[in-house]
Amino acid sequence: MRPTVPVKPCDHVGELLEGMSRTGFQGRKLGESLMVWRQMIEDSDCTILLGLSGAMIPAGMQRCIVDLIQHHYVDVIVSTGANIFHDCCEQLGIHHYLGHHHVDDEALYKERIDRIYDVFAYEEEFRSVDRKFADFSEGIAPFKGSSARFLMMVGKWLISEAPDRRSVLSTCAEEEVPVFVPALCDSSIGIGLLIARRRGVQVDIDQLADTDEIARVVEGAKKTGVIYIGGGVPKNFIQQTEVIANIYNPDAKGHDYAIQFTTDAPHWGGLSGCTFEEAISWGKEQVTSPRVQCFCDATIALPLVTSGLLSLGVTRARKRGGRAL
Repeated sequence: MRPTVPVKPCDHVGELLEGMSRTGFQGRKLGESLMVWRQMIEDSDCTILLGLSGAMIPAGMQRCIVDLIQHHYVDVIVSTGANIFHDCCEQLGIHHYLGHHHVDDEALYKERIDRIYDVFAYEEEFRSVDRKFADFSEGIAPFKGSSARFLMMVGKWLISEAPDRRSVLSTCAEEEVPVFVPALCDSSIGIGLLIARRRGVQVDIDQLADTDEIARVVEGAKKTGVIYIGGGVPKNFIQQTEVIANIYNPDAKGHDYAIQFTTDAPHWGGLSGCTFEEAISWGKEQVTSPRVQCFCDATIALPLVTSGLLSLGVTRARKRGGRAL
């Protein structure tokens, strides 16, 4: 048994988090998450998958995720469609604005202002991006393929449309990091594709191809590490890859490393709060895997841990996540 060590305040984020890992409660878990993420990065056999849920882009997390991609701290991303839509908006010059959660929502509706807790956006600007997705789809039609293939094309298009700006999706296109959105129709991107379909455009996002492609990434990896920002569909989509792997290879025993930042609790029975210990019963995580669940708002945890990795000078050779695509 080791004694706790009082955390020493300092101006070095990495050292601060390392110190917090020797304290208690969720501060300790936040510090431990940095250490496990660093283990993943320094393990040359490990392919790292990031699950992204919640309104992370409207909440200002875009640059953190871009830095994670550029430094090769993640190899594959699974996201909600909403995050990727908002990400595209930012590169196209459609912004999100500081608002307030104490507000008359009926008045906002009349002004065509959308609210995401304390962040505002203009509905007509969003609809203009819906139409851009419809027009883009018309330009690549006929198309049938996974969301990852479709979004790789969108990322390259964003670079040509707004070369002076960067987004998560355009950075992924540059770094050849696949982005899967297993519920693409549940987003404004889906709305844009529906507009295209009603014009008679042949565009078909094959979600079963998504399942097969990401499963093959995991099956082809020597080791896998998972990081979940929130939970939801992205978490389950990544978790089930180990179930698929075990069907075809009984020796597949689950992900080798695991981190989650969530505000959901396990006792409600939802997947977003489900513990990694529970996941072991499904074969989704290994019994011996280093794993940390930090019950913390991701808009607090993600900037701190990203800054911690960068301040410690953690480096990683370029690892292309899309080799199985």
